[in-house]
Order: sequence, then structure tokens, then C-alpha cells
Amino acid sequence: MTEAQHKGTMPDYSIRQYQDSDFEMARYVYGQSVKDLTMVAFHQALRFPHIRLFVVATFLLILVTTGSLLLSSLSLVSAALVLWMCSRDFFHSYVKNTFSADMLDFQKFYMQREGYGFWVAESGGQVVGTVAASTFSLPSGEKHVELKRMSVIKSHRGKGIAKAFCRTIMDFARRGGCAAVVLETSLAQTDAQKLYEGMGFRQTRSFHSPNITARLIGNKMLSYKYSIPAGR
Repeated sequence: MTEAQHKGTMPDYSIRQYQDSDFEMARYVYGQSVKDLTMVAFHQALRFPHIRLFVVATFLLILVTTGSLLLSSLSLVSAALVLWMCSRDFFHSYVKNTFSADMLDFQKFYMQREGYGFWVAESGGQVVGTVAASTFSLPSGEKHVELKRMSVIKSHRGKGIAKAFCRTIMDFARRGGCAAVVLETSLAQTDAQKLYEGMGFRQTRSFHSPNITARLIGNKMLSYKYSIPAGR
């Protein structure tokens, strides 16, 4: 694949195919980017009405039954701690599972399979972002590409790298004769949602993760789809 150079507002990075020398940094960048969502999901959970209602009800129940403001206050601290731990567990476990699955061997899973690919963003000789693609066919025979593992390290966010990754996968899908690019993201990834919608993706459904900790913090999964215009 031709290396994509990006000039203008961000001239110091390029999008290129994964190389074996990228292994450690690619995993680090992706893992750190996912773990960064812990705080976002925690704050988001605190704003959900049903969680607030439960916390307040628990506070009042303990206050009424014990008459102790200290114990009631401790219930608030305990509830916040549980939400934090659930948020952390979900994202850290997700990274661990990913590292033992497709990101255990990039060459075998992505680079040596037809219809698959893995790219990194490089800046100053360092990997600062990752994205992957996998092609699959529907029962009708129509082919779709799934956009996966997109991440940008915090120091390089807001510079257009994520948009460049999306375009890379869109181009990959077009060349492969695919009808659409699809993806899944979490409710906590608000910036990603804005990016996808701004680039023409539409949300197709939302659903609860089977992960119990994700359910406790109300972190739903969202599916998006970008339909590739005919003749392009």
C-alpha cells in the first residue's frame, strides 16, 4: 500500500503499513488509548440518572436507619469507588483480551490474510496511532470492511490523524470492492462518535455489552456504518 503523507495543518506524520519493528509501540499506543477511557466512563456513569438515583437512595436509607452522617457519606465514597473500579476493570480487561487475540501476532492475523490490514501513524520516528481493517461477507454476498483498533496517543490527538485513519480504511474498502465500512465503539468514546458522524458514518444500533462491569457503569456499545457511494 502506498504510504499516505499528510501535509498542511499536520505535516509531521505519515500513515503507513505495520512493520514488525512497530510491535511494542503499536500495542502500547493502543492499550494506553483504551485505558485513558476509564476516567471518561467513570464521569459518564456518575451522570446517569439511574445511577444517581441509586446512590442518593442508598445515602438516604443509611442516614435514616443509622442516623449517621459519616456512614452515609462513606456510602457515597464506596459507590464512587465501585464505579471507578468497574470502569477500570472493563477497559483494562478489554486491552488484555485484545493483546492475547488479534494483537498478539499482527503479521499472522492482519498482514498475511487477504482482506485484512494494519496501519500505524508515525511522527518523529515514533508510532503515535494505530488502525486495522478486516473484510467479511454478508449472507447476500455483499462485502463489508470492519474498522478496528483505531487509537491515537494523547499527545497527538486533535491533529487529524484519526480522520486520516478513517480515510485509509475507506480507500481500502473501495479498492476491495466493498459496499460499506462498519465499526463498533463504546458510549464513553464521545470524541470518536463525533468524528465518525462528521465523516458520514451513521449509527445503526446500540446494545449492552455482555460484560457485567460495562452494564454496571451503563457503557453501551454503538454500531456505525459508512456506505461507500456506488461507482467510487
